[in-house]
Amino acid sequence: MGRGIGDHPANPNDLTTIHAGPEGQDPTKHKRKQTLLSLLDALAELSKDEDLNGMGTLQQPSFEDDRDVPTVDEHLQKVGAEAFNKFQRRVMNLDKELRNFANAARQLGSSVGILSSSYHLRGRLAQILYLFRENAADLFPRKISHQTRESLTNPQLAQYRKSKRHRVPPHVHNPIVMEKLDPEDFPEQLQMFAQDVTTFLDCLNEFPEFTDEAVNAAVLSLEGDLKYWASSLKQYEKEFRFPAVQRYLHDLSGEMGEHIDNITTSLSVFIEIGVPTIRFAQKHASQNLLNLSTVATFFSAVTATTMQFSFNMTTTPLQNAVNSFWFTSLVFSIGAAVNSLLGVTWKQAMYRSPGHRVPWWVLIWIKRSPLAFLVLSVACFSIGLVLFAYASQQHQITCTLTTVFSACSIIGLTAVSAWFASERWTFSRHNGTKWLADVLSETKVRVKSTRGAQWLIYEPREAFRTASRWVAERFRQVGEGVSELSARTLSRLNLNGDSDDEKYDAERAVTPGTTVECASPEPMSPTFRRAGSDAGPLLPIAEIRSPTATSVDGGDGGDGASIMSDSPGPSTAAPGRGRFANAVRAVIKMRVASSAFPVEGRNPRRQRTMSSDGNGRDAEPVGVLKNSRVGTLMPKLRSLQTTQSFEAHSALVRHLQFSPNGKFLATSSWDRTSVIFKVGEQFTSHRILAHPQGFVGQVAWSPSGNLLLTKLGRGVKVWTEDGVCKKTIDRRRNVQSIAWLPGGEGFLSVEGSDVTKLDLTGTVLATYHFERLIIHDVAVTPDQARMVCVGTLTASMDGLHPSKCRAEKQIIVYNMETEKIENRVPVLHEVRDITLARNDHVALVSYENKAPPQLWKLEPIKKHQQSANTEIRLSLRHTYMPKTQVDFAGPSYFGGKNDQLVLCAGKAGDIHIWDRESGTLLHHIRSQTVGGDLTCIAWNHAWDTFMFATGSHDGAVRIWTSPASSNIPGSEASSIFAASRAPTNPANTPGTTTPNAYDADYRTDSPTGQLTSESLDPATPGTPGILTTGSGSAANAFGALPQARPSVVTFSSQAFGSSER
Repeated sequence: MGRGIGDHPANPNDLTTIHAGPEGQDPTKHKRKQTLLSLLDALAELSKDEDLNGMGTLQQPSFEDDRDVPTVDEHLQKVGAEAFNKFQRRVMNLDKELRNFANAARQLGSSVGILSSSYHLRGRLAQILYLFRENAADLFPRKISHQTRESLTNPQLAQYRKSKRHRVPPHVHNPIVMEKLDPEDFPEQLQMFAQDVTTFLDCLNEFPEFTDEAVNAAVLSLEGDLKYWASSLKQYEKEFRFPAVQRYLHDLSGEMGEHIDNITTSLSVFIEIGVPTIRFAQKHASQNLLNLSTVATFFSAVTATTMQFSFNMTTTPLQNAVNSFWFTSLVFSIGAAVNSLLGVTWKQAMYRSPGHRVPWWVLIWIKRSPLAFLVLSVACFSIGLVLFAYASQQHQITCTLTTVFSACSIIGLTAVSAWFASERWTFSRHNGTKWLADVLSETKVRVKSTRGAQWLIYEPREAFRTASRWVAERFRQVGEGVSELSARTLSRLNLNGDSDDEKYDAERAVTPGTTVECASPEPMSPTFRRAGSDAGPLLPIAEIRSPTATSVDGGDGGDGASIMSDSPGPSTAAPGRGRFANAVRAVIKMRVASSAFPVEGRNPRRQRTMSSDGNGRDAEPVGVLKNSRVGTLMPKLRSLQTTQSFEAHSALVRHLQFSPNGKFLATSSWDRTSVIFKVGEQFTSHRILAHPQGFVGQVAWSPSGNLLLTKLGRGVKVWTEDGVCKKTIDRRRNVQSIAWLPGGEGFLSVEGSDVTKLDLTGTVLATYHFERLIIHDVAVTPDQARMVCVGTLTASMDGLHPSKCRAEKQIIVYNMETEKIENRVPVLHEVRDITLARNDHVALVSYENKAPPQLWKLEPIKKHQQSANTEIRLSLRHTYMPKTQVDFAGPSYFGGKNDQLVLCAGKAGDIHIWDRESGTLLHHIRSQTVGGDLTCIAWNHAWDTFMFATGSHDGAVRIWTSPASSNIPGSEASSIFAASRAPTNPANTPGTTTPNAYDADYRTDSPTGQLTSESLDPATPGTPGILTTGSGSAANAFGALPQARPSVVTFSSQAFGSSER
């Protein structure tokens, strides 16, 4: 495994590497060759099958010297190299898009800025890629090689950079790194990278014709994260060659790669849509100026031609006025033509400055003067034409028509020009939030609201409305009279005058409240009735129920409900709904009763796990393990099986832990209880600890095993192993986690940015504050001189926050005597917990989600050669990789003798067990079906065989042990369990035995006034005992336990015998 990439031989399973012998060889040799080829083919097929089944060869890690090598595991080498290659592809894709964008932008006006910024951005990308490549080459030397300095020189680019003349950047395929970069330049390079992307975005936004919000969002997000990374990395000065910091930088390449992908995608869309849009807008503006120049040139020719008839007329003032206006018109028209051509040339220039960097008078002269000059030229020509009509003594009609039409033209031209100017003013005043029509409407309302204008507007209008109503009323009266007169005249002329008069009078006599009976005996609307009903009112259509809702069995007839029956009947839908509601209530009551009184022996519904490969045979690792120590562990681990499974809680099991002496197992749950179980061949409930204040997030046994801490949201409780609450410590702050001091005289409480040292009475002994950090978990070294913490950085040294990336996390070694941080290591994954080994200076760090656990070594290092004081430096020892990607559940723990194992549970039901020293995956217990509900795991260090427990979402706890037959004669047995284990039959697996929670004492936090089992009223055999408490009946104590808070509540299993039946 120590060879480089070029030293690897060809694939041994590749049959093409075996060359055939010369022709005419011995048939026996040919037959042997065919046999060898067949064997190699079979081996190749077997290796493919094993790869498909996920049973690849276990990696055999090796150590070089005893220092912190970057990564020695071949799998991690491969994964790290793939991550860097992916980052390199992302950078090259962005460089390609920038090159394409530069080529497309050369066709645009004012593109020199974007060309220069894109060129500098490409050069910065090359420098960033070089630094990350050197960093990855240090971490993965067998997969990635260093880049030589000779390949990073380009004389042409060096000459270009030294040149004082400002030219367009040369077109290069890939920019070359010119500076001599060092890993210590990472913060500076990231800061300059942020400046370069900001400059590129500013140059991109200088094109007002098109703005892409996707590009803006992607670039601004990258800029914020780059500044955050640069500021955070400043505190690791002179540590960028340390492997821990190098790994963090390598992880940052993945975060940066996502930003680069977003920019690449957005830039590609901008090239496809934005560049053509900008080109079209610039071309359209240039075309408008060309058209304006054409019109101005034509009008100047018309003006010059007309002047031939008046230039010699200079006798009267009127004639002189004509020449003055026409000469002015000619000047303005020529100015409009010239300025239009000048604007076209300026807009198409590559080197022109952006609009916001040009003085206002230059923009007005180039953009606004051509149209203004043309308007003035037309106005002067029109005025001169009117005056020429009078000066040349034309007919009166000709003079009048010329004056009227010229006046209309000038007025219209002035009005439109004023409208254009007003629109421009409105846009600059309201920044595009209002149109000119909105401003005019508001002005109109403001004018109408004045007192004098209101009278002038509304009083005449009201008088006109009054007169209109009076006239309309008179016309209506006249119309009604005429109509009545005509009706009477027609009635008299009718032949059947008498009958018609009677019908007319009858119709006039009918009032709105009168009801006219219908002669038809049939109902006018469909009816609804039930079979077997003889009487009942007719129902309208709106009251008829749907057939599905009313088709229930009838009474005698047995028929369902019918629509359009022969005889109506009352609806009986309400009793049906009542029976259905009663049935639903009964089912709900039954479920509540069954959940309140669990049946003994009933296992929770959850996914089953197994330690075999699903085909009835144990999973065997492929490859030969040379380490005899690891080889002896394999059979024991493969023999692990579930020996007990019981429902410990009614909600999620948050945490569990075995006591140091192995006698008890403590669990905590979200059902506001913590349960202490007695450990043995049959686990039995010892005490139930009630916590009315809230959820129980963590349990922690003291080093001696006689005290137990339970963590609440804002407090900690101290219990004895018999379930007596000695102290309730209210912290009035959110408690993240708790950790015992090695001597057992006190504990540490993690509270936000502070770690508080408390004794067992709740007295604060010390407080350790961490600036800009939120601490998640802490562990104390055996000498109590230092503590190792894990936390999340809230802000960088400059107060910056990440815009899109994950915040930096840190593993910190804190000296409790000097109250200073000795060493800190940055990590990117969501860190969760930390655990120290009992007999070695190593720490096990657990992460959230899919990040595997890591083993960090605490190495003492002298600060100075002459100094006797030492500091602790963290160095990564192992990353425990699973076979497949796993979503881990709960913290990882040490297991086995002398903490030789590392075990971690997955949310899908998988359990992984690694060898701590070599990092080899020894055993993988996989879920039988997809899904699972594991939440936590704990190892029993005091048990003579392998034993660990797992908790799940449904409140169940499983106990995993190796069979008792695996104990060889002469092995060290735990004296505290020898008597209990002797009479046990190994063949009887108590897999279905469930400890009844009501066999145990139910404890709350009151240490005084305890009720014992003697307070139970003894009854005759076979009759349930009578439960007595200090405040209420048994039902009250059970149903309102959090409110009643009895001192001790003892439940007998016979007290609820009726519920089990």
